[in-house]
Amino acid sequence: MSIIQQHTAASLSDAWRTIDIDRLIEDSSINFDTKTLHPPLQETTDAEVRAINGQVRQLLRGGDSEGALRGCLELPVYSGTEATKEAHLHTVIEVLQSIKASEMTPMLQRIYATPGGSECLDVLMKYLYKGMAATSSGGDSSAPRTPTRMTPQQTGFSQVGSRPGTTGESTGAAMSVLLSWHEKVVDVAGLGCIGRTMTDWRKV
Repeated sequence: MSIIQQHTAASLSDAWRTIDIDRLIEDSSINFDTKTLHPPLQETTDAEVRAINGQVRQLLRGGDSEGALRGCLELPVYSGTEATKEAHLHTVIEVLQSIKASEMTPMLQRIYATPGGSECLDVLMKYLYKGMAATSSGGDSSAPRTPTRMTPQQTGFSQVGSRPGTTGESTGAAMSVLLSWHEKVVDVAGLGCIGRTMTDWRKV
């Protein structure tokens, strides 16, 4: 066998496939914690979420559903325990179900037109997706509890069933409300709202 043939046979080995190139690159994300690229977020406590919930309920009792919605969206829970995040999700869902279908688009347009309104709708989209994911995982005992059981409200949505309170019907009603809000948010804020929601590193 010639020297060229020997060299070619050695170089055709599959050993190179076992090399982790990322570990050899100094700037690779494997070699440092990517969390350091993001500014630290102040953790929201359970007491703060309860306070927000109390203020939101007070606004709802006073008939200011728009103020209640803004109050939820301007103070999203980005850093906190899963229980705290879930509690705030329940607050957002409670506000959404209290708003009539005919009021959704005008309310979203008013919020969107105000300073910081675009970010508020981005936050709303995050909670809509979180609510949809939680609702669709209904049968999984390992999944977090979800706000699938809604108190009947004058929302404009049909939540009447032959056996009210059953799991399937309550889950369907919850998903219907979330999907309706999703449609209205896209109409007002555009498809860019979905892209920003998917790519934002801050998760509710």
